[in-house]
Amino acid sequence: MSTEVDIAAPKRPAHLKLAGIAIALAAVAVLADGIASRVHTRHEVAKWTTQQALPTVATIEPQPLASTQQLVLPGHLAAWINAPIYARVSGYLHAWYADIGTPVKAGQLLGVIDTPDLDQQFDQARADLRKSMATEKLAAVTAQRWTQMLSQDSVSQQETDEKTSDLAAQQATVAAEQANVNRLEALESFKRIVAPFDGVVTARDTDVGALIDAGGGNRPQLFTVSDAKQLRVYVSVPQSEAAAVRPGMQATLSVPERPGMTFNASLVDTDHAIAPSSGTLLVQLAVDNHAGLLFPGEYTEVRFALPTNAHALQIPASALIFRHNGLQVATVGPQNRAVMKSVTIATDLGAHVVIGSGLAAGDRVIDNPPDSLSAGDLVRVAAATAGSPSASTHTAEAQNHAEHAHG
Repeated sequence: MSTEVDIAAPKRPAHLKLAGIAIALAAVAVLADGIASRVHTRHEVAKWTTQQALPTVATIEPQPLASTQQLVLPGHLAAWINAPIYARVSGYLHAWYADIGTPVKAGQLLGVIDTPDLDQQFDQARADLRKSMATEKLAAVTAQRWTQMLSQDSVSQQETDEKTSDLAAQQATVAAEQANVNRLEALESFKRIVAPFDGVVTARDTDVGALIDAGGGNRPQLFTVSDAKQLRVYVSVPQSEAAAVRPGMQATLSVPERPGMTFNASLVDTDHAIAPSSGTLLVQLAVDNHAGLLFPGEYTEVRFALPTNAHALQIPASALIFRHNGLQVATVGPQNRAVMKSVTIATDLGAHVVIGSGLAAGDRVIDNPPDSLSAGDLVRVAAATAGSPSASTHTAEAQNHAEHAHG
């Protein structure tokens, strides 16, 4: 007889199973949270890295120009009339009566020349004239007598014609001698050197007893007389600005030795030609100088107020990009992507340039663009800070100093 004992396995309590499941779920939750946190961190790192890789750029807005633009150019002053006076007769200077700086009137005596050779020629010419006149008088009497005798058939027609022709020849000789006397008389008047107009003697290049040769050109002048009550101002305007200058427009000028003073000038005319050697247009202005504050030959700065192009815009020169496909400007387009625009420069003002075409007023121009920037690149626009200068400030500074770009 066998005896079997049935021993059943002890049953786990229900609360232990629940605890195990809870622990397992907690472990899974912790694991899932860790994985999610790591994925999120990796995503944030990747996003931050991507953002850091984007070039940060500063943008400016193109600024319109003022209604007028200052153009400053160097010029030089010249007397309205400047006459070097040469001798018309040869001789020795007997005396001079006006030194440099002497105001003179038209016809005022400046000097006298001794001309002994000319005086003898003049005396001889007058003597020859008197001789010819006497011969003419005799020929006239003779021709009259022969004409009367011809009417009485006392002489032949041939002899009468000869006497009449001799009278005509003597009359021609008298006319020639008289012309020679008049010529020498005119030369005699040139012994007196007089001022041709009202002005100031600016040069005296002779002295008493100096040998004087008649003529001009390379020969030294005796005196120079200038009329400086009104002065001419000559300025060479660059070809790019030549179309803007017109006769009658006003300008102001200043000279270094009179700081703080300006003088008004009016544009008289231009030479209507561009010099091939310099690419400039010669402009002549007139300035009143009755006060005598300006001197011929001085250097001066001339300021023109030229009208500007209403469609032109101004940007810093640092925004320009020089590449193989020409001059460009980078702008920020939709979705903060770079857009390259080809532009043309109307005027170079140094730190700033005037863009003639290629930009619009509302464009966001990238200042100091990275060398690696290309069209379509995503960029990050830097926020303007309170202490950073605005584009309008740059524009105002550029307009204040624009005149020095052409000095």
